[in-house]
Formats: sequence, structure tokens, C-alpha cells
Amino acid sequence: MRTVLLAAGIAFGLAAWACAAGPALPVFTDVVQQAGIRFKHRCGDTHMSNIVEGTGAGCMFFDYDGDGWLDVFLVTGRYHPDVSDNTGRSLRGKLSNKLYRNNRDGTFTDVTEKAGVGGKQFSCGCSAADYDGDGRIDLYVLNYGPNELFHNNGDGTFTDVSERSGLADAHWSLAGGWFDYDDDGRLDVYVVNYLQYDKGEFRSFYPAQGYPGPLSYPAQPHALYRNNGDGTFTNVSKEAGVYQTEGRGMSVAVADWRNCGLLDIYVTNDASACYYFRNTGKGTFVEEGLTRGMAFGEGGQGVSSMGPVVGDVDRDGRLDVFVPAIHYGSLHLNRGDYFEDRTDAMGLAVICGQYTGWGAALVDYDNDGYLDLFQANGDAHHEHIEEAMLVRNDGKGRFVDVASQSGESLKRKYVSRGVATGDFDNDGDTDFLVLNLNDSPRLLRNDGGNRNHWLAVIAKLPNGKSDAVGARVSVTANGMTQILHAALPQGYLSQSDPRPHFGLGNATRAQRVEIRWRNGKTTVLNDVPADQFIKVVQPAN
Repeated sequence: MRTVLLAAGIAFGLAAWACAAGPALPVFTDVVQQAGIRFKHRCGDTHMSNIVEGTGAGCMFFDYDGDGWLDVFLVTGRYHPDVSDNTGRSLRGKLSNKLYRNNRDGTFTDVTEKAGVGGKQFSCGCSAADYDGDGRIDLYVLNYGPNELFHNNGDGTFTDVSERSGLADAHWSLAGGWFDYDDDGRLDVYVVNYLQYDKGEFRSFYPAQGYPGPLSYPAQPHALYRNNGDGTFTNVSKEAGVYQTEGRGMSVAVADWRNCGLLDIYVTNDASACYYFRNTGKGTFVEEGLTRGMAFGEGGQGVSSMGPVVGDVDRDGRLDVFVPAIHYGSLHLNRGDYFEDRTDAMGLAVICGQYTGWGAALVDYDNDGYLDLFQANGDAHHEHIEEAMLVRNDGKGRFVDVASQSGESLKRKYVSRGVATGDFDNDGDTDFLVLNLNDSPRLLRNDGGNRNHWLAVIAKLPNGKSDAVGARVSVTANGMTQILHAALPQGYLSQSDPRPHFGLGNATRAQRVEIRWRNGKTTVLNDVPADQFIKVVQPAN
């Protein structure tokens, strides 16, 4: 079954393309103000002064009302006696997470109060999924304090079901990754927990550092929650083999890195080894981070690994991973049985080494068929500003710094954290949403990325409404095959457009589109015209 959704929007910035010297590259324009997004993040008081505040917050593109246009969710800290200085008392009761509905004309409307999703906790991360299979996407907010699960009622409102669901995890949580780990048809969630903050009691540190780092505090175990199918969840971390007590988790990515139909889990940890959990196919996992070359990168043991992002960087048919970090980062290329760090070899080390990386995105921003890399940056211990990083994949094994050629908006500096990607204006190119500490976010509209051709695939379950989370989509055009997963978690504290987006270069058609569903069956479409969103519904049998 196939339904074609016509893409809407206008290709902006073509004049800038025409005037540019060398390759015609897209530019990015910060449209957050004209879009009507008036949100400003706060860390709970007047300035960043501890690790809870400095860890930051995320953002999300998701279609909460099911109209085919991406809405925006942004999280903030708020006054908390464990965390905030006395100066933050004036902010008590004044801070809220925000939900903005896409008006389909480049603007957004604040619907937080009507929706009932402002929250009550000091929030860090966010994710969304249709956990009960009713065709409506629900909202999960990760907090310093109990997490909050909001059930989508389908009428523009949500109901807080946190306690009843069993997902009000009281640890300090940063990320919640939704996927069906046991292939029973229900979405489970992997919750990344960070560390046990001491309410500011530990002060044995050098003043220049600002505040103690992660190794000054005990780690907290992550948790895998199995969906019971009745609106409740059970912690199955120990029986599933993912229980670990030493990792100070930052974020999670899930993918079929082994091309075997099984979804593995990759967890990035702060200042310690990262975890790679291999799915045995029997409802259990085996940790193999060290043997697969994913525990550390070229930077070694002391690296603060942030939000992993996934994609086939070298177009060899295997999914790779990029991990931002405090300096350098790690680009792990998938070699089948192991991963090889090619950060320096592909030209990234000298670029990344200038920055403190947090949120990132592996996306084809110019639709030429090769994945490029965007990274948001900002100092970890002080509110020292840094510009974002944008490097273009030249298709020959190297990344080239193009930030200075990509518009004035990328030259401005912020203390950034979370990044979400998505085509919010449905014009065929990928835009960026960036959460900045104690500042307004940035909505970076891609102007000109749709000069090349593209195809976006909307993979749905048999009900035609719920995202087919974990479906593997491959698109062949111009002799190149690209692969992506639908709606699987990746990135720092954030969640992106669940619709796999493929750049096709000068190809006006895709020779073949294949969707491999989670039940192992496939749907194949041939000779698909470019420049459209195409909806593919999984057959019922």
C-alpha cells in the first residue's frame, strides 16, 4: 500500500546559491523569532554553577497531532532545592517545558497549557513514541527527579500517566530510547541514567574548573523497561543482560549495525567506557563494547562521550556512528565484526578538536547522497560560547569544513546542548533545532538544500498511523544504495524527525525503495519519482 503526500514549501535562498563561489551550498537562516517560538531555556537560577545545570537540555521534532507537519518540544530546568542557587528562588513556578504546534506556514503556536505538558520537574531530555499502539504519539520527559510520561488523548491534550505506567524513574535520567527489544510488537524503552548528584556538598575542586566533573559522583544504572501491553512497564535490566553500575550515561542509539535483523544498543558514557549491547535474538543482550572497538575512541579513556548519531557515512551498506565529545569526538566506521575509529583519517580531528561537542546530526543537508555532519558546541563548565560545526562529506572519504560558507547564522556563538533534525517546513531539505543554555533556541532553516533531488519515506504499521519504529529503509538511485532506520533513538537528549530522508543528487527517480519491517518481511517499490514524501504502510499479514 502506498500513499503519496505532496511536499509543501518553497525553496529559499536560491539567490545566495547563484552568487556563491565554488559548489552551490545551502545556507542556514535562524528563523526562531519569526516562527513565533518565544521560549528561553533556564538552568533553574541565574547562572550555570553545577553539573546538573551544565549537562543541559534537549529538544524534539515530533508530529503530536498527526497532521504530517513536525511540531516542536523544548525542555528547561527550573528551580530545584538540590540544584539551584538562592538567586533562583525568584524563578520558582515561572519555568515550563514548551510544546509548539506547527501552523504549516513557517510559524508555530504555543499550545503547552492546552496540551498539559509543561511538566513539574527539572527537565533534561525528551522522546516520543506511540507506546500503546493507538495511533497517537505520546511524550516522555527525562528529568532530574521522577520522569514524566504523557499519554496523547488525540484531542490536543495529554494525560500524565507517569506513576501508573511505572516509568517515573526517580534517578537523574537524560535519555529515553524507544524500540521493540523483544519483537513482541510493543515498544519498550531504554532509560539512560547519569549520576547521583550530592546537592552541592562536594566542593574539593580547582576554582578554574567551575565545578566537579562526573567522576566526582557515583554512577547510576541505566534501565530497560519492557512494555506489558496494558499501559504499564517492568524494569527488566538484569534479566535482559543490560544492567551496569559504572557507566555515567549521556545518551543512547539503537540500530541494526550487524545487518542481521536484530537491534543492538549503544550507550555513551561520560569519562568512562561506552557500552555496546549485542542483541542475541532471545530477549537478552551481551555487552561487547571493548571487543567491537566501541568502548573508546582515538581520544582514549578520559573522553566525555555525548550523543551518538548513526548513518552510513562511507556508503558501504553498514551503519556507522559519530560520537561528539569534549574535543575531537569519535567517528566509528563499521567494518562488520568491529568498528574502526577514522576521526583523524577523514579530516574531523583537527576540526572537532576546537570545540566542546554535545548534540550532533548525521544528515545529508545538501541532498547529494552523502551524509554530512552538524555539531552544536559550548563549554562544559562555564557559559563560554562556541560556534556550531558543519562539515560536508566530499564522497571521497573526507569531511570539509563549510560552516563559514553556510550563512551568518552559523557564525554566531552560543552555549549549546541538544540538537534535533527534521524538515519542519516540508520543503525537501533538513533543518536544525538547537537548544541553548540560558538562551533562546535556534531554528535553523535550510535554504537551498532542496536544489538536489530527495525522497522521504514515512513507514507506518498496519494501522496506517503508528510509526514503524525500527523498520529499515533502503533507497537505490544513481547506482547508490542508502540505508536508514525509521524513528530509532539517537542524539543528545533529543529526538528527530522519524521520517528517513534520502538525498538523491541529480536523480529524478529512485530505482528501488525497500522497507524491511520488524517482522522480517519486506515491501519493495520500483521506479519511485523523487521530491516527495511517500507513505508506505506495512501489510497486515
